[in-house]
Amino acid sequence: MGSYRFLLDIGIILLSTKIFGIITRTMRLPQVVGALFAGIILGPSALNLIQSKELIHLLAEIGVVVLMFEAGLETDINELKKTGKASFVIALLGILVPILGGLAVSYFYNGTSLFTQGNNQFLQNIFLGIVLTATSVSISVEVLKEMGKLSTRAGNTILGAALIDDILGIVGLTVVISLANKNVNLAIVLLKIVAFLVFSVVIGIFGHKLFENWVNSYTKDLRRFVVTSFGFCLIMAYIAEHYFGVSDITGAFVAGLVISNTSKTHYISRRFETSSYMLLSPMFFASIGLGLTITTMNTTILIFTLALTVVAIITKVIGCGLGSKLMRYSTKESVQIGVGMISRGEVALIMASKGLPLGLIEPTALGPIIIMIVVTTVVTPILLKLVFKDDVQFS
Repeated sequence: MGSYRFLLDIGIILLSTKIFGIITRTMRLPQVVGALFAGIILGPSALNLIQSKELIHLLAEIGVVVLMFEAGLETDINELKKTGKASFVIALLGILVPILGGLAVSYFYNGTSLFTQGNNQFLQNIFLGIVLTATSVSISVEVLKEMGKLSTRAGNTILGAALIDDILGIVGLTVVISLANKNVNLAIVLLKIVAFLVFSVVIGIFGHKLFENWVNSYTKDLRRFVVTSFGFCLIMAYIAEHYFGVSDITGAFVAGLVISNTSKTHYISRRFETSSYMLLSPMFFASIGLGLTITTMNTTILIFTLALTVVAIITKVIGCGLGSKLMRYSTKESVQIGVGMISRGEVALIMASKGLPLGLIEPTALGPIIIMIVVTTVVTPILLKLVFKDDVQFS
């Protein structure tokens, strides 16, 4: 008879994330902050209650895919087109500044147990900067949805910039990995990324018309619209990751864009919110906290962790904020966009996991990186709540 422990683990996660979410909400903080703390408390850093790690990981992966699909559904394509150029500039500076910040931090710790000596040291320094470029827009999306700010000019720009950030970050990651692994052909990988962009445009144009004609042939809302949309979302996520080497959440976001702005978009979005709220979103947010493992900390590692976390926050706000100002956004919008890009979340975790087996991250540096990811993920909802207040003034 198989083990049914996974049922207990899921039940504990759902109840704890909700309880902590209610607590943080009473403190006028977004509920996702409570879900993140619940994961930390349930994980190996505290009580270590959860055992079904593989299943939780799979549910969390589906959760973030659905979350990004919902973001695509709710995105105003016309507004996204208007912010396209601005999103690119913001994403570009939001990558270059963190890379420089990561290089600066790593430079001071070369020669310690955090970075190896020799030829691989430079690649490790670059890779740390690449990890800092990551942006986990899923956290910001959930908070902006909760506050009703997702469709604002700043909200759409955060979505667009984060999407471009992911693509540029993947290109940078691919370059570094190809330099460390001679089995990877850099030219082919870059060609795949370009091919995915072309594929997305083609699917976007023809898929949207086909879906719109199909749903308009019915006079009422039907569950087949939701099931078909979910299947399309998962297939696009798989195609992006498996065939093009692009993050699955990017494929899910594109799928949402394809179905957005149809007569049934609101109905489909409402149905997805229910499944996401009841199971998938809590699993995703809790999984980030569950991934935190605190190893033995000495003074060097503690200072490195603090420096890395501070640089991770500041460089995103400065880089993306500067890009926003260059594109003539107001100071308040620039701060909002910079803050919305702070969270590293699952994107940085994926990057770090790819670098570890190739020797691009030392095991001693992995703990500080995970702590940085968790801290940036936790502070982003708190800061977003503050900067999106209607009564906040920026000079």
